[in-house]
Amino acid sequence: MKKIYIGMSADLLHPGHLNIINEARKILDNEGGGEIIIGLLTDSAIASYKRLPYMTFEQRKVVVENVKGVNKVIPQETLDYVPNLLKIKPDYVLHGDDWKTGVQAQTRQRIIETMKQWNGKVIDIPYTEGISSTKLNKILKEVGTTPEIRGKRLKRLINSKDLVTILEAHNGLSGLIVENTSIDEQGKKVEFDGIWLSSLTQSAAQGKPDTGYLDTTSRMATLNDILDVTTKPIIYDGDNGGPCEHFVFTVKTLERLGVSAIIIEDKTGLKRNSLFGLEVKQTQDDPYNFAQKIKIGKQAQVTNDFMIIARIESLILEKGIDDAINRAKIYLEAGADGIMIHSRQKTFDEIKGFAKIYNTLENKKPLIVVPSSYSEVSEKELIENNIKIVIYANHLLRAAYPAMVNSAKSILKNHRCKETSDEYCMKIKDILTLIPGSY
Repeated sequence: MKKIYIGMSADLLHPGHLNIINEARKILDNEGGGEIIIGLLTDSAIASYKRLPYMTFEQRKVVVENVKGVNKVIPQETLDYVPNLLKIKPDYVLHGDDWKTGVQAQTRQRIIETMKQWNGKVIDIPYTEGISSTKLNKILKEVGTTPEIRGKRLKRLINSKDLVTILEAHNGLSGLIVENTSIDEQGKKVEFDGIWLSSLTQSAAQGKPDTGYLDTTSRMATLNDILDVTTKPIIYDGDNGGPCEHFVFTVKTLERLGVSAIIIEDKTGLKRNSLFGLEVKQTQDDPYNFAQKIKIGKQAQVTNDFMIIARIESLILEKGIDDAINRAKIYLEAGADGIMIHSRQKTFDEIKGFAKIYNTLENKKPLIVVPSSYSEVSEKELIENNIKIVIYANHLLRAAYPAMVNSAKSILKNHRCKETSDEYCMKIKDILTLIPGSY
């Protein structure tokens, strides 16, 4: 009885996949029978080289198991086929012939060398014309998502990636930038995993001070603008969460809309931006009082997907790492789904010192950082210190402001807009095509 192994992600099962399975069935018919084994890439394996799949591993597994001809579906934990091949020792490995070139060529060659150990063969199936995963993904994005699906994605990302990268957005247009911006890096598509709805940048975009001036209604209007044009998970900057009675309604509203998480800081009184440190009066809440707010918030949520993340301000207020760790223990005990540790130091050392101790805690949850001040730290170093989420918290607005000022000055200087259009502006057609439904 022959064995055929086919590796696939099957997030978007299309005729190309079915064609490969049908070719495998033909081979087995000629060989007198056997089994087709699908090595289904896990969420982690897929997220290591492109976006997180729309469907979970369990959902994809159910779909593939019900495809005619498939006898068994097993997880493939990495892009590397070899661990599964050594266990199964299949007679054949089938794949579309598009992997003969590009980044997958090395993977193919490694499989060929491995299969030689038991005289197995690699068979390249002609690529099915007219099928474009890129176009299919674009169509899915245009269709949009649901609050339930979006709300679950942050936890899936945390479980699937070494580091989840989040970028700030303050309106629908900046949300589209986070949603669509990507680069190719050594054959892998690299993009941001989610969106940070910052109270600082949202206030600044409206010309208002970052003192909690914007009310919840105003902030929700911006949130809805972003929800309308994006599909990625959203983390909401909840400042200190407000009174417990108000926090309950905030949690319920955000969860209902499909927001994945809220981050609340352990400060009281009139909000002052943390990066001012001791330059302005800032009061830290009693840790047990703040823990009670976390408990009340957790009791208010309906699903297990929504996350309440506690932001610790001890380092900002120069109370030291020991105070921050003590608060982390109290907040975790209260049910916090993650800890954000903040610092305004210019180096990563202070955060690194906190992370070293935090990572020894038995009930630790994902650790989140915002490297606005210590901007030289690399994502590699964050991963090495077991940090799970990095938030680039204000960079789109900070980048937009000088560009707009320069454009305005150019018009004043030249008494026309040609120089501004040529030097600072994207083409009108480009911005129209950026917005769905504009053409």
